Amino acid sequence: MDLQITSYNNRFQIKGTLNKLSLKTFNAHFANIFDELDDILLDIESVESIDRAGVMALARLHNESITKSKKLSIIGLGCKELYDHFKNQENSTVAA
Repeated sequence: MDLQITSYNNRFQIKGTLNKLSLKTFNAHFANIFDELDDILLDIESVESIDRAGVMALARLHNESITKSKKLSIIGLGCKELYDHFKNQENSTVAA
């Protein structure tokens, strides 16, 4: 399934596959998003699969929110790969 992004207010629902092929759509949709909004909520419940490039795109969005002192919330069970990435990142931060 292709990537579909719908929004209502500051809530963005992501459906489909977030991978190297769909990054153009994702990046175009969220380019400079924190210049327009102070906080956003990403619902990843309907993400069917995500590859390393997709995880890194979400990580970049997360880092941008921190850099610009904005709020980013990611909700939904989504994919195990995404959970594992942020869990590993959290563990390495605590260990440092």
